[in-house]
Amino acid sequence: MNQPEDQGKKGLQYAFNLTLASAAGQVGCLTLVIIFVALFAGLWLDKQFDSKPLFTIGLLVGSVPVTLFAMFRVVKVATDRIKPVEKNETPEEEHNSGTNS
Repeated sequence: MNQPEDQGKKGLQYAFNLTLASAAGQVGCLTLVIIFVALFAGLWLDKQFDSKPLFTIGLLVGSVPVTLFAMFRVVKVATDRIKPVEKNETPEEEHNSGTNS
């Protein structure tokens, strides 16, 4: 009797789960990219200026707020794409709800 409604809820939950998994994957990859860029840029700058751990540590520490901001933006964009499903009553449901009053 409520089978289409149950399937709709399962489909919505499935889409929501896929969105969350996608956001988690994007955040994980983006975090790695930011950290590796900071690491290699720091190592390169330390080599150029002969200041062994100074730039590497500084850029790695500085990459933390950049990573947090990037994570926030990716998750916000992903969750903004989730749209609530509007409940559309069938003509039969509208007729039944009007007669029960």
